[in-house]
Amino acid sequence: MIPEKLAQKAKGASDVLAHASTDEKNRVLERLADVLEKNQDYLYAENMKDVRAAENEGMAKSLIDRLRIDDKLVREMQGSLRDVVALPDPVGEIVKVWKRPNNLLVGRMRIPIGVILIIYESRPNVTIEAFSLCLKSGNCVILKGGSEAYHSNRALYRLIVDTLKESKISPDVVQFVDTADRDYIYKLLEREEEIDLVIPRGGEALIRNVVERSRIPVLKHYKGVCHIYVDDAADQAMAVDVAVNAKVQKPATCNALETLLVHEKIAKSFLPKVYKELVRQGVTVRGCEKTAAVLKGIRKATNSDWPAEYLDLTLAVKVVADMEEAVDHIRKYGSSHTDAIITANYDRAWKFLREVNSSLVLVNASTRLNDGFQLGLGAEMGISTTRLHAFGPMGLEELTITKFIAFGDGQLRT
Repeated sequence: MIPEKLAQKAKGASDVLAHASTDEKNRVLERLADVLEKNQDYLYAENMKDVRAAENEGMAKSLIDRLRIDDKLVREMQGSLRDVVALPDPVGEIVKVWKRPNNLLVGRMRIPIGVILIIYESRPNVTIEAFSLCLKSGNCVILKGGSEAYHSNRALYRLIVDTLKESKISPDVVQFVDTADRDYIYKLLEREEEIDLVIPRGGEALIRNVVERSRIPVLKHYKGVCHIYVDDAADQAMAVDVAVNAKVQKPATCNALETLLVHEKIAKSFLPKVYKELVRQGVTVRGCEKTAAVLKGIRKATNSDWPAEYLDLTLAVKVVADMEEAVDHIRKYGSSHTDAIITANYDRAWKFLREVNSSLVLVNASTRLNDGFQLGLGAEMGISTTRLHAFGPMGLEELTITKFIAFGDGQLRT
């Protein structure tokens, strides 16, 4: 299907979907959760085509892990669908009402954005997350997954379409870009008449390419340069656990820890503890001069390490004089994605929360928690670091906008 026709097909279905009932939308998502379980063998067979191709091409193990569909991922996709079902439908919600001096009653009502094009890499479960959130929020979605997950994404799309065919909602509400041709994508990015928003999920190069080519508004985050600052008032055992989890639990994700900042007062006692556990987990540490003085033999960090998004088992470590230096470092090198402080000092925790303006700022918790599912949004369409209508994980509410409504009894403008 040519790009114009695909975009027009989605646009044609958007007005109908915008007025679908909550029950209709929920029934589709509940049925899809069951369909995933019944078709696991089909999904695994299609996914293995992608995994074997990635292995043959020498793709990094961390990236292959993001590509793989296994029993755990199927359960997570099912859980995500059912969590979205359980969430309130934002469409039609009145979020604010006020009365004017002339007794005109003014309010704001949530409505769908319209048609959303999502361009994503590697992780096939994004297909399910994107569809479920768009359907529940009344948006049509155009799915363009990465070529490395082509068979997996196409299999999930087919299950979605089969599920929709058994419902009152048209399968046209979800479209699948069945080609790796870049010119096809570039033409879609020009369809501002039919497509209302573009959300790219992937590496910096992908996102910048989309931004440069698109005539349509783009929600984006270029990098996930995430920090944890370990304060001198930190519980050091907790700090070790949190830092290691943030780095190694899934190092190729945008919310993985990339730089660890440590207060100089505890550097000699804390660094050997965290280093021992990091090395045990296979992490390579690069440190500033003060870090290298404590951890003999490690590779010294250079200026290029501080803004780096490694997406692998590599971690930059810097010793800082105090929280103020840590905050300055985050402001200079961070990407407004996710940053955390480990401290038992209440006042310092709140100061950090106020002064670090990332999409999620945490106290005594792992950066890996910046995720729509983990934060109770059910799932997410991505994490926005642009300060437009959405900042942070984009759940149901972030996939709606508000229109003004007003009730009068004959008011006129004079």
